Amino acid sequence: MTVTTILVVAKAPVSGQAKTRLCPPLSPLVAADLAAAALLDTLAAAAGALPLLAATRDGVRTRIVVAITGDLTLAARAEAISVAMGQCEVITQRGDGLAARLVAAHTDAGGLGPVLQIGMDTPQLTPMMLAGAIDALQPPGVDAVLGPANDGGWWALGLKSVEVAEVLADIPMSHPQTYDLTLAALRRIGLEVLSLPTLTDVDTYSDALHVAADAPDTRFAAAVHLLSTQDNRAATDSSSP
Repeated sequence: MTVTTILVVAKAPVSGQAKTRLCPPLSPLVAADLAAAALLDTLAAAAGALPLLAATRDGVRTRIVVAITGDLTLAARAEAISVAMGQCEVITQRGDGLAARLVAAHTDAGGLGPVLQIGMDTPQLTPMMLAGAIDALQPPGVDAVLGPANDGGWWALGLKSVEVAEVLADIPMSHPQTYDLTLAALRRIGLEVLSLPTLTDVDTYSDALHVAADAPDTRFAAAVHLLSTQDNRAATDSSSP
């Protein structure tokens, strides 16, 4: 049986280690909570995609693998994350640098069929979007799918062959040209690559506000809304006589 893998590459949302680019204006503790909310939304979207895919693809199983780095026992929302990850296969990231860890994650998680890799920076993802990305990878003649992010990176990479992930080893990550360089590398080895819709990665507080407005029903949006409410209350209190 062919098995499709949704590979979530994640970092434990620990204060001072996760979403540090949100600080300031946020504190490390609050930034970690937003990262935890984003991870929970991502895992929920992946879980929600499974029945959609099962309904349209007879005889093909889909699994969720989480490649994690960091200590989840110290994470914000640790209990909720533990429950959500209980439905997934969990592997530990390995390798020196993000590019090497991505290659290793594909190798460790793959081998059974196509792999769609996502991160935890796009909590606006829906089950339908993930199912659509996997479906886009299926037709003959399509070897890979790549989802651009508006910061020049990418939010999703789908590959039919796990060996192809080796091309990531020489590509600078978190770079304004990461998407373009990845696309060029895939095409250079003869792959037909289909582009997915462009999404916003949450890197800055401005990104967080944009994504929360775009996906108001997510845990992430609720956490951002709570921050805004607290800020408004603080401003009101400070202006009172």
